[in-house]
Amino acid sequence: MADPIIQIRDLKKIYKVGEIDVPALRGVNLEVERGEFLSIVGPSGSGKSTLFHILGGLATPTSGTVIVDGEDLLAMSDVDRTRLRRRKVGFVFQKYNLLPTLTALGNIEMARYFGGQNGPLDNGFIELLKLLGIHHRLNHKPRALSGGEQQRVAIARSLVNKPAILLADEPTGNLDTENSNIVLGVLRDLNRRLGQTILMITHNPEAAAYGHRTVHMRDGRVIETL
Repeated sequence: MADPIIQIRDLKKIYKVGEIDVPALRGVNLEVERGEFLSIVGPSGSGKSTLFHILGGLATPTSGTVIVDGEDLLAMSDVDRTRLRRRKVGFVFQKYNLLPTLTALGNIEMARYFGGQNGPLDNGFIELLKLLGIHHRLNHKPRALSGGEQQRVAIARSLVNKPAILLADEPTGNLDTENSNIVLGVLRDLNRRLGQTILMITHNPEAAAYGHRTVHMRDGRVIETL
């Protein structure tokens, strides 16, 4: 690839359950190009979420090479991985994880605070809120928003610190078909218009088709890339 933002070589992750070693990743090799929209599919237990946790600095690899935007995760301390996560990685989960006592804007501003940002939102982010279709809903608390709107607020929150990579773990898992299509369309627009690198875990083949490529995982390995 001309400009890989993620480079993974022989990545292994073994969890300890008592005295037993439980392999979650068994030598994953993968490259992701900057600006790519990659879908990752596979059954439960295939290693998808473990891979995301490692890429996001939430878990430490057992062995292998993981380069994220030019930084070697295995060479980092826990503190450095936390800094990388705050600066370069945005997360979107199946559950929106919005704080119920804060407005949509408050949830976004909280993420900015933890990312070390301050001052008013810049014009570029205001345009992003318009692209997401939530610019007129910022003063509403989560309970006043639809599921699709809450997920779009979660996407805005994940992007407020301008991460190099967006990791979306089953982002439509709690949504009906209409709202799923809206959220997937938003992700595709973010990728096409802004060049946002996106990795998305999904069980839905129709959702996976929104990506440029689909990586199939099973038993902790990449078995096919289409």
